[in-house]
Amino acid sequence: MSTTVITPLALPTLIDGVYTVPIRAFADERGQFMETFRREWFPSINWDKLQTNRSDSKAGVLRGLHYHFYQVDYWFVTAGLIRAGMVDLRPNSPTFRQTYTVELGDSHHIGLLIPIGVAHGFVALTDCTLTYIVNNYYGDGSDERGVAWDDPDLKVPWGIEHPQLSQRDRQNRRWQDIPSDQLPK
Repeated sequence: MSTTVITPLALPTLIDGVYTVPIRAFADERGQFMETFRREWFPSINWDKLQTNRSDSKAGVLRGLHYHFYQVDYWFVTAGLIRAGMVDLRPNSPTFRQTYTVELGDSHHIGLLIPIGVAHGFVALTDCTLTYIVNNYYGDGSDERGVAWDDPDLKVPWGIEHPQLSQRDRQNRRWQDIPSDQLPK
């Protein structure tokens, strides 16, 4: 007996390697069901060290911009609404320094794949819950990198002027002030 797997089409974005995945919701009088992630949707990524995380944020919180050397992120908002913002920091990428924003959550049933070297963050437009899957276990924090959310050279269009930030994100430097050995290759 064979099983048919319905795979959503991962859609490319303005940044090379960033994909959105339209998620189908099946609803009835009891509620709804959504399949939000499968490894086989992204066969080129090694998911052997799969880790799932959850982030809860209040409206007006901005988390980011963060980037990694060893970790791919896959995001899905389970409650609320966010605006995800990204900028390509990979100097050899055809979309180097290109920005992209997308709203996730509420009626926007979208998964978001963020590759290594793409700085990413989000602003919570409402109180929200973001689940994210990464392909590498959290270690000692040495792969946690950041760049200023409001860097005027990167110009991510957040749509917010005075977000609530963590102490860590307040200390993120401008892109031009980060030593080259601390930027994606």
